[in-house]
Amino acid sequence: MTGAVLSIDQGTTSSRAIVFGPDFTSLAIGQQEFPQHFPKSGWVEHDPEDIWTSTLSVCREALAKSGLGPSEIAAVGITNQRETTVVWDRATGRPVYNAIVWQDRRTADLCARLRADGLEPEFTSKTGLLLDPYFSGTKIAWILDNVEGARERAERGELAFGTVDSWLIWNLTGGKVHVTDATNASRTLIYNIHDNAWDDDLCRMLGVPVSMLPEVKDCSADFGETEASVLGAPLPIFGVAGDQQAATVGQACFEPGMVKSTYGTGCFSVMNTGAEAVTSRNRLLTTIAYRLDGRTTYALEGSIFVAGAAVQWMRDGLGIIANAADSQALAETADPHQQVYMVPAFVGLGAPYWDAEARGALFGLTRSTGPKEIARAVLESVGYQTRDLLDAKHADWSGTEETVLRVDGGMTASDWTMQFLADILDAPVDRPKVIETTALGAAWLAGLKAGAWPGQKEFAARWQLDKRFSPNMASEQRDNLLAGWRDAVRRTRSRSD
Repeated sequence: MTGAVLSIDQGTTSSRAIVFGPDFTSLAIGQQEFPQHFPKSGWVEHDPEDIWTSTLSVCREALAKSGLGPSEIAAVGITNQRETTVVWDRATGRPVYNAIVWQDRRTADLCARLRADGLEPEFTSKTGLLLDPYFSGTKIAWILDNVEGARERAERGELAFGTVDSWLIWNLTGGKVHVTDATNASRTLIYNIHDNAWDDDLCRMLGVPVSMLPEVKDCSADFGETEASVLGAPLPIFGVAGDQQAATVGQACFEPGMVKSTYGTGCFSVMNTGAEAVTSRNRLLTTIAYRLDGRTTYALEGSIFVAGAAVQWMRDGLGIIANAADSQALAETADPHQQVYMVPAFVGLGAPYWDAEARGALFGLTRSTGPKEIARAVLESVGYQTRDLLDAKHADWSGTEETVLRVDGGMTASDWTMQFLADILDAPVDRPKVIETTALGAAWLAGLKAGAWPGQKEFAARWQLDKRFSPNMASEQRDNLLAGWRDAVRRTRSRSD
């Protein structure tokens, strides 16, 4: 077989590698969870070495399972948890601190000070982002200001910054290549998405030396090749995109107005707006969907910090389920006369609220509320949060009248959850046959550059529907449920703006 692609999907709670055949089918998968670290309330960290060693392990596992030799792998693609920040020593390759994860809220005070100084409009106009701890820029600043000697070393050019893709490429290439792609760069708070360049003024405001930053490339480009000792032979790295943009590509959302939502640790909904960088009036993010052949396609994105993570909380924190799949069975048998709302603001609320200080809450509890009702509330919270995002998107951009939501990610395996999503959105929800769309998107970007995979039109034509969930909830019931949700969010928020 020729034209196979090794796709690395480095996520928040696990690292995966999938070998895709030239017909886009999955030939082999390797997956490994790695530890999460929570040093303080609202802080979330990973050991960068865990990210790297788990990624290396699953790559070797997937290649071994596939039975393919290195000569049969056309290219490597990488997709990754975005915004997660790694700073390392250029000489030794050793991190100076743990990776600060996208969910981490420790820089909330810094963001508040910058907003109070009136600087948010400049950040937003250049980056499409808001001043929020979510993004990488303030995380870099925190490391430089809190790790002894880090700032001085950075100013001497001794330290490198990267999102997870850059960290992996650095290690895969034996420290020879320090690069990223336009989608990951667009999530750092220091990249001008209109000029497609690092912004000196924004870097200065955050105290980030430009010398730390990687070179930025198109999503389908030459990112170097792996050291022979890493995967058995030198393999070209030809595709890179942040996980949500990779899923957008994998769902073949190439036309303006197309929307995808990925349900993993968090939920991220992306609407393609074409060549236009739409400025949101409803606190959504303007971001780069992908950049191919030097041409940028933009998107509006809504970010929900907690989706599948709330199911993990039921498993690991409450102990009311043994595995994630159990949540659907509980939800299906919940008391229909109770309406419990779960606002999963464990690390604050994302779009469209952007409330870093909010914390999770349950509303509507009675003496008869039990695990079944809590499970239902957790699954329903995904639908409610997605509805908030789509309402904001339609208020921002009127490029399409009808929304069909293409979904992917682990939670989409639950028919019950997807049907509630369609009901509360009052819109069809389409689940594809290949739900590993994030990894598939990275694979397509790599295969495209290698000349082994087809272009956009043919790739889009081969997207296949597994199941469509059509709304069948009465409008009065939907309106009542949404009113209860909005009241629960109002009572959860730390401020009323």
